[in-house]
Amino acid sequence: MSKSPAILVTGGAGYIGAHCCKALSEAGFVPVCFDNLSTGHRDFVKWGPFVEGDVGDTQRLTDAIAAHQVVAVMHFAAFSQVGESVGDPQKYYLNNVCGTLSLLKAMLERGCNRLVFSSTGAVYGNAGRDPISEGAAGAVVNPYGASKWMIEQILADYRRAYGMNSFCLRYFNACGAEPSGSIGEFRNPETHLIPRAMMALQGHVDDFAIFGDDYETPDGTAIRDYIHVVDLAAAHVRALNALLDGSRGGHYNLGTGSGFSVLEVLAAIERETGLKVPFVTKARRAGDPPILVADPSAAQADLGFLPTCSDLSTIVRSSWMWHQFAHPKS
Repeated sequence: MSKSPAILVTGGAGYIGAHCCKALSEAGFVPVCFDNLSTGHRDFVKWGPFVEGDVGDTQRLTDAIAAHQVVAVMHFAAFSQVGESVGDPQKYYLNNVCGTLSLLKAMLERGCNRLVFSSTGAVYGNAGRDPISEGAAGAVVNPYGASKWMIEQILADYRRAYGMNSFCLRYFNACGAEPSGSIGEFRNPETHLIPRAMMALQGHVDDFAIFGDDYETPDGTAIRDYIHVVDLAAAHVRALNALLDGSRGGHYNLGTGSGFSVLEVLAAIERETGLKVPFVTKARRAGDPPILVADPSAAQADLGFLPTCSDLSTIVRSSWMWHQFAHPKS
């Protein structure tokens, strides 16, 4: 029996990275988790070897790629808080951009030329009310989105110069949890809408707020395209298989094509849990666009990607189950 191919997963102990490690294992790969545990969790590493290290450590990356005979990389190691990026852009450019350059140097050193990159809908900035197609990228409005956009440009140059093929997967609002409840959203501090609402219901946060009720949207709150993390993981495996089959890669949205406002999400949480979410309303956060909804048609056509569990009820139900498991009310 031939040895299963090894995939280096940077940030593999984090929320999305861990779900992708599980999906890789189920698809017959060996996920090699590379994480400095600054925001990831050691107990999320369940499906393959673990290498503790920072993406800024090029030698550590080079050694990991060589030791495990890595054939491709999935890159999730990045800071991702929009508001924080506005206040501390240096942190984001040093980690997200310079860290990626360190990874690419290690890959070139070891002849590893396939990469699936975790990009974001933030590369679209204030792209408008209609579902956003891939060609609208570039008008970023915060340093987080700018850091991801810079990396996409770097990867295009590396594809042309070095034959390093890559997919840039621009996903919108990742949410939900693995159906068994074994892994889910768990950050400190937690800043995302759905998990913070869950924590407010459990009494773990007493300052749950929505930011902005004066957007030009039907109910005044921001609208986002929410995609289940299990669907995201499946899309990453599809992109990886395409690279292994000789694809040069490309840029693809991962979303549903439908958006929900903050108040609509809170209403769905109340329906699923039977509990009223306590909240206060605060001013808009810097760098937050009013509407971000993906046009997912290219990923559907080229990768055969169709979300199967990204309806709002399934997202909320899986998230609530995870939070009851991970943060039981004392």
